This record gives sequence, C-alpha cells and structure tokens, in this order.
Amino acid sequence: MRLYITALNPTDAVLEGFLPAAASLGLPVTVLTDRPGEWPAGAPVTRCAVRDAAAVVAATAPDRPVALLSNSDHLQEVTAIAARKLGLPGKDPDAARLCKDKAAARRAIEAAGLDLVRSVTVDPGASPAVSGEMFPAVVKPREGVASEDAYLVTDHRELTARVAEIRGRRPDVALVVEEYLAGELRTYDTLGDGTALADLGGWRTHLGPPPTFTEESLDWSPPEEQVSSQLRARLDALGVGFGACHAEYVVQGGRVRLIEVNYRLIGDRMDLILAELLDVPLFEYVIRLHLGEPLAALDLPATVDRYARVEYVCADRTGRLAAAPGRLDTTHDGVRLSCRPLREVGRTAARTGTNRDYLAVLHAIGPDQDTVPASLAAFRRDLQWTIVE
Repeated sequence: MRLYITALNPTDAVLEGFLPAAASLGLPVTVLTDRPGEWPAGAPVTRCAVRDAAAVVAATAPDRPVALLSNSDHLQEVTAIAARKLGLPGKDPDAARLCKDKAAARRAIEAAGLDLVRSVTVDPGASPAVSGEMFPAVVKPREGVASEDAYLVTDHRELTARVAEIRGRRPDVALVVEEYLAGELRTYDTLGDGTALADLGGWRTHLGPPPTFTEESLDWSPPEEQVSSQLRARLDALGVGFGACHAEYVVQGGRVRLIEVNYRLIGDRMDLILAELLDVPLFEYVIRLHLGEPLAALDLPATVDRYARVEYVCADRTGRLAAAPGRLDTTHDGVRLSCRPLREVGRTAARTGTNRDYLAVLHAIGPDQDTVPASLAAFRRDLQWTIVE
C-alpha cells in the first residue's frame, strides 16, 4: 500500500507539500524520478525513466500502489497513462495531453465554439509564416511551462529574431505564435474528482515589463460566478475534471480568454501559500482524490474571509547572490508575514526574464486588502538582497 509520485527535479510542492501530506495520511511514499542525484539526502526517491509509462508501471511492481500522481507539467500525460494501466484513479490522458499542447488546446476550445485565438505552429527548422494582422503576438514553446522562452513580439523582424534566439538554446522545440491577449492577468484553481469540480479561488497577477512575462506579484482575487462559469466551460472542453488544475486567463468585454491551462497545482510556492490562505490541507486533498475519495468528502471553504498578497524578489542583473535574508516568519498587526529564499547565497546565475530570476518569495495573509499590502511593504523594506557581478 504505497503512494507513488512522479517527478523530475526536486520542488517545494513535493518536498514541503506532498511528502508531509502523505506522512499525515499514514501512507508510505516513493518519488520516481530520472534525476535522483539532484534530490536532498533522505528523500524517498527511486530512479525511473519517468517519461515512459511502461517504466513507471514497472517501478511500482515491488509494492501494491494505492495512488499514483504527479505535479510536473511534463509528466501529467505519462502519469495518467500509467495510472490507467494500473487501474488507479487518475486524469484522462487525452486531457493531460491537450493541456500540455498549447496549439491543441486552442483547437479544442475553438471546436467547442467557446473562443478563437489566432495561432500558428512553427515546427523545428521551419520559418514562421504569420500574418501581419496577428501582431502584437506571443511566441513560446508549444509545450512550454511558465514564462520560459515566452516573448511579446510586435512585428515580423522581432518574431524572426526571437525564434532564432529560442532555437539557439532549444533547436528541436516546436513553437506556437498566437495573438497577444491584452488585459489583467488572472488565475483560476480547481480540484475535481472526475465528476464534480470545486473552485479554489484565484489571483490577480502583476507582470514585469515586456517583452518577457515574469510574474512579480499576485493579489487574492477569486473570479465572479459569471467568469467562473465561463472558465469551467473551457476546462470541460479540454476534458479537465480530476485532481488539481491551474489556469491563467484575461477577461475582454466580459468574455474569458484562456492564456493556458496547467493540469497541476499552481506553482512557485503559491500552492503552499494557497493552502495557508484557505486553511486546508490542500496536498492531502489532492492525494485523497487520487485515492478515489469523492470531492464531497473534502472540507473546502465556501468563502474566504482573509486577504493575501505575494511578491517575488527578482534579480535585476546577472551575477552572484552575495547576501540575502534567510527563512523568516513573523506577525504584525494581525498579518502573517513570511519570506522564503528561492536561490542559495553564493550561486551565480544569468538574468533570464523568467521565474528562474526569483531570489525569494514574500507573502502576507491578513484581514483585508488595505492592511495586508501595507504590512508586506513594511516587511520588505527591512530585507536586502545583494548581487555582485
């Protein structure tokens, strides 16, 4: 009776979320990964070719698995296939594939009559054939994650340059070029048991300057019911309905327009912050759904009477992080304040314009949207990060 988790590199979601949650549920757990040497000593990892469903199934042979899940964007489809072969509750492999393939997701939503976002796929080695009417546009990997290699381009010249730049790093990656969806970026998070779907809420996201799309801060802002209904319809079109899901979107003229769907929990420690804000054992809930429990068995709050703000401290240049605060937790005026380092002191890194530039994440949870930002600003003023070239 063992829980298996597929993963690549070590993440806070697994180390601080799923592993303690499994222990709380009394479940022995094994993390299957193709990078066991990158995980901290003592982590229950086993080497496995986790991009191969047959290898994942074979790796569970020593024990009788009671659940198999993944929080990795890259492993949702293969994990869903393996779970199905093992007869375990899991995500629909087709839905996992659609969410990962941004071009396919656009086609599915268009076929459902819900929205049309103009997009063009650019295969490896091919030149981008894009109409001038599509600009401004976004170019990004067709199966990319987060903001990595995603750029705003305003004309053919910029597009050609960005495609060449991306291919210089990743020559075999397929790209997608799609119309830029202007508007306030928001997020939407759900849990489902394959039949019912529950809203966990959402955030209003503030981005850094273009042409990259680095998330710099987020404010708690659950969607209104009319928006939530539109979002659910789009998730239905993709077949999303089991476990955790995270979507990003804008609203234009009252209409929801999806940016992308990640069939997992929200990332960059936001999952841990969300659990604290909702005051629920979120990671235990995800495991319980994969154990086959119904959504109705989970005690999810109908409303949240607290407010939260999250800020990422980003490197402003390439260099070595020479000094930084450590892990901090405090309370001021009824607001819980925290700092979590995301880069080790002494490490040298290039500035990329992505979440790889994050040095730390700060968050505040308190009674209202006036008190919380003010407390977080005061907290941040006393913290310093030093980068030397």
